[in-house]
Amino acid sequence: MLLHLSLHVYLNIMEANITQSSFTKEQAVKNKTKVAVAAGDGIGPEIMKATLDIMEAAGAAIEPEFIDVGEQVYLSGNTAGIEDKSWDVINRNKLLLKAPITTPQGSGYKSLNVTIRKSLNLYANVRPCRSLHPFVKTLHPNMDVVVVRENEEDLYAGIEHQQTPDVIQCLKLVTKSGSERIIRYAFEYAKQNNREKVTCMVKDNIMKHTDGMFHKVFNKVGEEYPEIKKEIQIIDIGAARLASRPEEYDVVVTLNLYGDIISDITAEIAGSVGLAGSANIGSNYAMFEAIHGSAPDIAGQDLANPSGLINAAVMMLQHIGQTEVSEKIANALLKTLEDGIHTQDVFNPDFSRKKATTSEFAQAVIERIGKHPTRLKPVAMAEGEIRLDKSNEPEILGEKKLVGVDVFVDWPGKDPEELGRKLKSAAKTLQLKMITNRGVKVYPNGNPETFCTDHWRCRFINKDVDLSNGPSCEKISHKMIIALLNDLVNIGIDTIKTENLYYFGEERGFSLGQGE
Repeated sequence: MLLHLSLHVYLNIMEANITQSSFTKEQAVKNKTKVAVAAGDGIGPEIMKATLDIMEAAGAAIEPEFIDVGEQVYLSGNTAGIEDKSWDVINRNKLLLKAPITTPQGSGYKSLNVTIRKSLNLYANVRPCRSLHPFVKTLHPNMDVVVVRENEEDLYAGIEHQQTPDVIQCLKLVTKSGSERIIRYAFEYAKQNNREKVTCMVKDNIMKHTDGMFHKVFNKVGEEYPEIKKEIQIIDIGAARLASRPEEYDVVVTLNLYGDIISDITAEIAGSVGLAGSANIGSNYAMFEAIHGSAPDIAGQDLANPSGLINAAVMMLQHIGQTEVSEKIANALLKTLEDGIHTQDVFNPDFSRKKATTSEFAQAVIERIGKHPTRLKPVAMAEGEIRLDKSNEPEILGEKKLVGVDVFVDWPGKDPEELGRKLKSAAKTLQLKMITNRGVKVYPNGNPETFCTDHWRCRFINKDVDLSNGPSCEKISHKMIIALLNDLVNIGIDTIKTENLYYFGEERGFSLGQGE
């Protein structure tokens, strides 16, 4: 009996193979699937108990193995929030159901979610958000959106450096192979679940190389799915339209940071973040969780809404092939909400009949297993695996040609012309082409009104050539760059970073400065 197992622990992850799942529907029903279960912090143990009770009542063929993660592990001196023995359980089961955890305030504590996602290559974050109008208050009664978010790259690589007293950088890393994988997953998800449209949201009018590449990959992969409508939107206006007209969207695929933001937007405008579940999918592992936090202010009071974790469990059961049980729970949850049995966070006197505690809500769902909603659209789960049969090997782009270098320097002066004269006179192997400050060209012929800080990008090339024309650029060597840096050291210039400028065949691998 699931209820007889101890619930003092917490963490996450699951046995799921997107490319080749080791479970068939028949095996899942016949044999119990072992799942690593993290009960979490705050309200976590309460909503996890409710969720496990419901799965047991619905006949889910799972066997939980509880693990300790989160606040107490952090406070014991483990800055990752997870112990080796918990990793052992996760690695053995390859499947994790996780309640929210608390990360203690203060420096040195890493995000456990990010650690798990990256360690287990959980590249796809899937967040369905559906309106439950009129039973849960929302301004968007016809909303049914799924956000597919890239889960490992982008600014969430977490690579940051303070380079000068005034400037800190955060690197945005986006790969073609990672972009193709998440975009293909979004199209396959749409295909499997009879979705009609996939929208890609980027900011490639500004970030022409990172977001621009994501855009190009979306167009290329989209050609393989002629039956699915496709559109590209700039993330700022896209997020605004998603918040005001979500009924116009179906599946949205985007980069990590944008996806984190808009998935919370969609959950909130659908009715409540507390209703939303999340799947984190990889090639060999998967983790399922509610998207909300641990809410320590109401912990232990039997007030929390378990719907987000219930929906996560529904996604987990579908993922491992227990489709019928998954449907039973999803429809019982809808029927409970339709019958006006609501927890305090979504209680509305106009439509709610009973303000239920966490345990009362779980019992109401259990009593409705096998029943279907009559006003809300019943759930019909798609069967089958999402297969990513295409290779994600990086595309060969042609000869990699080094044509210049950007040298970033910490220089406390304010006159870019003075810095330009210093660099130009000192450089013996390469020629100074331009200097920018915070991305704005300030030398030569900069605007004297441009505000300058102590962080300068100085672009050097072999001679005065047109960097926008790859074939005409004269190749330079790494030895020339080393010699240049020595030249700058000799005049007391603090070089804090270099970025080599490459062409890949005919494709320029760097952004041009103003006027180039």
